[in-house]
Amino acid sequence: MSEIVTLRAGSMRMDLAPAACGAVTRLSSGDGDSLIHWLRPATPNAVPDRASGGMACFPLVPFSNRIRNGRFTFAGRTVQLPANFPPEPHAVHGDGWQVSWSLVERTQSSATIEYLHASGAWPYAYRARQNFELEPGCARLRVSVINEASEPMPAGFGFHPFFVRTPRARVTASVAGMWQTDADSMPTTLVPLPAQLPLAAAGIVPGEVSLDTHFTGFGGSARIEWPEWRARLRLDTSGPFGCLVVFTPPGKDFFCVEPVTNIIDAFNLAAAGRTDTGMMVLAPGAIAEGTMTLTPELP
Repeated sequence: MSEIVTLRAGSMRMDLAPAACGAVTRLSSGDGDSLIHWLRPATPNAVPDRASGGMACFPLVPFSNRIRNGRFTFAGRTVQLPANFPPEPHAVHGDGWQVSWSLVERTQSSATIEYLHASGAWPYAYRARQNFELEPGCARLRVSVINEASEPMPAGFGFHPFFVRTPRARVTASVAGMWQTDADSMPTTLVPLPAQLPLAAAGIVPGEVSLDTHFTGFGGSARIEWPEWRARLRLDTSGPFGCLVVFTPPGKDFFCVEPVTNIIDAFNLAAAGRTDTGMMVLAPGAIAEGTMTLTPELP
């Protein structure tokens, strides 16, 4: 069993499993009848099985979303990554969600963990860090990627939080457009936000739509509401989070609202000449970082 690191601040509690994918396994406040899980708690086998999909939140580094067939070309080099999410043929979400992270430091209300990638199918050495800070009124998660290679490295990152699905839960977010995708989940056309998905206005009810959709023009803020609990949560970001993925799989007890820096298949689209992919290029020694703040709001 991987060690669980518990952070506390007032009635807020956050549990982390550094060795199990660097994941958050719980974010809650209150106790007894007043207990609210602001993220979907990790499923019983998620930590022992190191199953990211059963966690409360996991990191996306050194890229988010999919790379078509795991193959891209950057600066004259062709990189072939393994398909890491069968049965999909693509490389998905980078390395960080499937490896062990190490605890660097911790206090009662904060912790820092890191993952050092020296070599492998991803040919660029890098160091990724996550810092977690808990306050009585919010949780702050920061991710950073440092290029430790001797050459420029393409990069992106994000967070993959899971939220509890209730029948009336609603998501509102500041977005402007979305990518239509093909049957292989690859982007085809960038279109304005359609009227039937009023994510930026009235919001959407995850229980009423089935989405695995990449939205662009993310303004850095989203709101999740649970009318049944008379509660809501603000999700605010700082840093280069220009995109938002909303995942509402039918029949599940969760939905996901994922702030990310790069679009689906960003590296290949950038190589084809697109300048709006969100792909970052880190010089040797350069660092990119971003923060997601989750702020509960109760009456």
